[in-house]
Amino acid sequence: MSRALLATSRSERVVCRFPVMGIPLASHDGKRYSAAMRIIARNKLVAFWARHPETEASLKHWHEVTLAAAWQSPLEVVTDFSKAKSLNGERVRFEVAGGDYRMVVAFDWKRSIAFIKFIGTHAEYDKIDALAVNIF
Repeated sequence: MSRALLATSRSERVVCRFPVMGIPLASHDGKRYSAAMRIIARNKLVAFWARHPETEASLKHWHEVTLAAAWQSPLEVVTDFSKAKSLNGERVRFEVAGGDYRMVVAFDWKRSIAFIKFIGTHAEYDKIDALAVNIF
């Protein structure tokens, strides 16, 4: 989970937890940034880890990191998830539970939205077209 460190008047360290859901921020140069990534189909994550409990910790970690992220490209995603693979300019494949499962997510970088397109076993992933799949 992303954290921000703030200094207080007594030089204490205060940890603020993100995300601040979808609040747009403007920089000094006029560009707009989003404070958090929205995740579409979170209920599919919950349903999947209910059927496959060994994926729960991994999917919850992915969910927390993604909610707090302000990614603008697949390269930034791969920086946070070293086992992730960029499939094209919008889709990224994630390994789940040590690589036994796979998840494909399509990103809308400008609107900071992550669309979960597929979650399944490695064998199921091998049978799909990851660039076109849209199971949810």
